Amino acid sequence: MKNIDITALQEKLERCRNTPLNEINPDDVDDIKDIKISKKKSSNERVLDFLIAAKNPYVFKVNGRLVKIAFSNNDRKAEECITNVIKSIYR
Repeated sequence: MKNIDITALQEKLERCRNTPLNEINPDDVDDIKDIKISKKKSSNERVLDFLIAAKNPYVFKVNGRLVKIAFSNNDRKAEECITNVIKSIYR
C-alpha cells in the first residue's frame, strides 16, 4: 500500500462531512461513474482509494443528481437502509 498522509485525509473527511449540501457547487462534485477503483484490491484498500480519489467522499453525483451520504452509530447495514428507501419510493 502506498504512503498516505492520514492527518490530511482525516482533515479532508472532517471538512467534507461538515459542509452543508446547499454550500456545495454541483460543478465541483465528482460523478460516481468517473471514480475508478480497482476491484483487484482488498475492500479496505478500495475504500481508502475512494476516500483519496473523491473530491468530497460524502457527496457525489448519480445520474446528474447530488447525493450526500451520512452514517449513524447503529447496527443497521447500508444495504438494509437502501432497500428501505427503495421500498418507500415504490410502494
